[in-house]
Amino acid sequence: MLQLSIAFSSVPNTLNETCLGDISIVLQINFYESSCPEAEAIIFSWVENAISQDSRMAASLLRLHFHDCFVNACHSFGLLFWMRVLQGCDASVLLDDTEDFIGEKTAPPNLNSLRGFEVIDAIKSELESVCPETVSCADILATVARDSVVLSGGPSWEVQMGRKDSLGASKAAATNKIPGPNSTVPALVAKFQNVGLSFNDMVALSGAHTMGMARCSTFTARLQGGSNGPDINLDFIQSLQQLCSESDGNSRLAQLDLVSPATFDNQYYINLLSGEGLLPSDQTLVTDDYQTRQLVLSYAQDPLAFFEDFKNSMLKMGSLGPLTGRDGEIRRNCRTAN
Repeated sequence: MLQLSIAFSSVPNTLNETCLGDISIVLQINFYESSCPEAEAIIFSWVENAISQDSRMAASLLRLHFHDCFVNACHSFGLLFWMRVLQGCDASVLLDDTEDFIGEKTAPPNLNSLRGFEVIDAIKSELESVCPETVSCADILATVARDSVVLSGGPSWEVQMGRKDSLGASKAAATNKIPGPNSTVPALVAKFQNVGLSFNDMVALSGAHTMGMARCSTFTARLQGGSNGPDINLDFIQSLQQLCSESDGNSRLAQLDLVSPATFDNQYYINLLSGEGLLPSDQTLVTDDYQTRQLVLSYAQDPLAFFEDFKNSMLKMGSLGPLTGRDGEIRRNCRTAN
């Protein structure tokens, strides 16, 4: 059971210290084997259908899980009492704004960016009809992320479950904690370490950008061409400049991986080595840090090594401070607390 952490003598130095420190949480595989044995099959069927209609949906569903897990925040009661109320992977990203509640959907990293909510709604609706108030929205997000990778040709893993759903959300935490598209390597490392993920996790999980698309407004720094060093690809930069020069340029979309945009593979790393990283936060892994460049090289050369590290990092990210036991709830509708 997750125990609430209350500090009586001092206020923590960071949110991470309170939200993700000294708490041991055990998630389980086959968590719904008795209570909802059809759960994973139902989820897989909906994800498969969604991707068959829109191949971009695989990346969108994977991204929902990322943006959910990276947000953790704390709430204080007075100056001496602190307790955790929002965890990492707690489905807080799914909550809609209301007249008296502001969630995470309108935070800058999410606004006009996250999609796939209707797929989660459909999955939850069927699960509620088969196993009422049993399968959490947080576990749905973790499972659709895995299924999206598998259905796109990537590795599989056993999803550990048993998460509960949050009662609230934090727009401020979503704004500040989700890595941005213009991040430098030190900034990326800091954001990942803030939630308990390592340097290697950062490079492996960045490989999720082997699928999906991004708006021109997110990579304007790449349009400037940067330096004239050996990693600059002028043909690639010029193609982006042409795409984004239209009147609706900022809202136009570019593939994160031009070679195999709907396939989960190691092409992302190969692209970085040829100067074809779309986001500044992608290309910086090769141009600005020797250690990240070496990892990029290893994944470009060995797709199985990338798959193994990505799988392990996804499991690690999915277990970041979830609500379990008597904390949180099982939402009946993923868009609103019960």
